[in-house]
Amino acid sequence: MTTALVRTYSAKKMAKSMTSCVCDPDCPFEIGVPGQPWGPAEKEEWLTTRSIKRSYETEVVAKLDELKEHFEVQQYSALSHDVQRYPLFAVKTRNWDTGKPYVLITGGVHGYEKSGVQGAILFLNTVAKKYSDRFNILVAPCLSPWGYETIQRWNVQAVDPNRSFNPHGEIVAGRSFNPEAATEESTALMDLLSSLGVEQWLCHIDLHETTDTDETEFRPAKAARDGITFTPDTIPDGFYLVSDMTNPQTAWHKAMIDAVRKVTHIAPADAKGKIIGENVVQEGVIAIPSPKTIGLCAGLTNASYATTTEVYPDSAKATEEQCNRAQVACIVAALDHLVELI
Repeated sequence: MTTALVRTYSAKKMAKSMTSCVCDPDCPFEIGVPGQPWGPAEKEEWLTTRSIKRSYETEVVAKLDELKEHFEVQQYSALSHDVQRYPLFAVKTRNWDTGKPYVLITGGVHGYEKSGVQGAILFLNTVAKKYSDRFNILVAPCLSPWGYETIQRWNVQAVDPNRSFNPHGEIVAGRSFNPEAATEESTALMDLLSSLGVEQWLCHIDLHETTDTDETEFRPAKAARDGITFTPDTIPDGFYLVSDMTNPQTAWHKAMIDAVRKVTHIAPADAKGKIIGENVVQEGVIAIPSPKTIGLCAGLTNASYATTTEVYPDSAKATEEQCNRAQVACIVAALDHLVELI
């Protein structure tokens, strides 16, 4: 995809609300032929109807630059369709020591999920240094900067970065969690971790959101792209965590949920005892197949303690500030719990 295509602005789409309905004939997912997967032409059409809505340079890069006094801020790669606009950064605590456990915090794997990015930066700005005496901490706050700027779940190739960390994983027909093709976003982070030579990670927290646009835009887009029928679901009102059903860490997850509850509300199970169609295994926690097998970022490392956060920014009961603080509260509770175990 060319830089010109990536930067294309559509006045019509810029004016369109992000809450557009899938039945709207002008909806951006009325692309291609129903029931037929997209080819290159449909993906290019999709790309040219995306537009820049916020600034990665101002809202992310500038904030990371301010952290250099206290942390190592490293550019580890850049997105090839615009290397100047989309450098990729990671932030390390300075006093790394092989005698301390290793912690990974990731955000912005889905660029549109703002509190994942801003929550990671807020953690760095407030309490990360405090924990550097006990942990070696690496934070990659915005893995998908093009998605951040355009408020999109996919990258420019119309691939979900949070399904791309193991493209050869397990495919199950009809399942919403299935691996997709490798992406620059996932490959760059995997290369960075490989260069660090960490043999064993203790903890990985991947910061996400579940938004109303998941239902009005992104899931319909995926159905159109894959040539399948879109089946509506319900967006949960509140915070929840995604756990690995093959590695339950009940006490750890409870500690995080209890801490977040003080900042924002916890998502209840629906009438079927589920959240986003998955079984609720304890309050505010769903369990899915091993994240590694389905290509999720949360399965990137060999960490014994790994989870995905899900904030609900569209709730009438939560502000943007609360969403960012909920991400930080979750990280802090996770680390405090682990301090007691190591």
